[in-house]
Amino acid sequence: MKFDLVGVVGLGLMGRGIAASFLGAGLRVIAIDAREQSLTEARIYIETAMAEIARHGGPQHAVPWADRYRVAGSVAELKDCAFVIESVTEDLAIKRTLFDQLETVVGADVPIASNTSALPITILQQGRKHPSRFLGMHWAEPAYATRFLEIIRGDYSSDAVTDAAIALGRATEKEPCVVKQDIPGFIANRLGYAMYREAANLLELGIGDVETIDRAFRNGFGLWATLCGPFRWIDITGGPELYAKVMAGILPTLSSAAEVPPTFRKRQEKGERGPINGRGFYEYEEGDSARWQNLLHEHAWEVRRLQEHYHPLPNDPETK
Repeated sequence: MKFDLVGVVGLGLMGRGIAASFLGAGLRVIAIDAREQSLTEARIYIETAMAEIARHGGPQHAVPWADRYRVAGSVAELKDCAFVIESVTEDLAIKRTLFDQLETVVGADVPIASNTSALPITILQQGRKHPSRFLGMHWAEPAYATRFLEIIRGDYSSDAVTDAAIALGRATEKEPCVVKQDIPGFIANRLGYAMYREAANLLELGIGDVETIDRAFRNGFGLWATLCGPFRWIDITGGPELYAKVMAGILPTLSSAAEVPPTFRKRQEKGERGPINGRGFYEYEEGDSARWQNLLHEHAWEVRRLQEHYHPLPNDPETK
């Protein structure tokens, strides 16, 4: 399956990362954003991303990108796209208005994906002329460096559009995970937020301070999470029988709270945004935000190298 032209609507942090991922894979991209500042920031971001891809020997790193990147003045210019992904703000009304516009422009068989981590895909499909061609694509930052990609089927998503999204993900050297049911948080976020809740629970119970809990997690889960997932880890470290015995004693003591933990609420009320404004679970000084972003990007490439060693991607040139 080939993708001659991919459309990206919304060039915030995730949108520009998605565009960079497509360009890094040698695809042509047409992008649109109503904010001039976002367009300027996106071009700077993409240029930096392409240099980073080249430095780490990423996909198609030797191919110039500027001649494959075009900024559109209106949604109408997306009419020739083979696939469109939107990454606008998480507002249902805004997304629906955008979908109304897209459906009058792109062909009826062109897949339209929403990069969302909060809105149910089935709700986004409601009221659409061709609901079967809508689905979700959940990316992770930095989008062009990680192999993470969740593809979320809504109640009406067709097999054909799901296959197209998988092919597009593989074209950008992702390792797509298909979420078969439209469930809040999908897979990765549900696992993650269960962990965040228990981390807060341990903190509030006084079992350990922030640094201790982080250290235990980093040295425990960090050992195997790049190598394998939880089910494989269970298999190679004793098997389900052993873990079931341990679960019986631990599960009743875990937090099952349905409300946001107090430790998060208090920090939310104070407007703590981590390195962005210098306040979070840790204190941050000027320059720390950029330093942690650089560390995240370098770590993402290191993880990718390990994943390529342990779990090589299939060679499928037909997706390009």
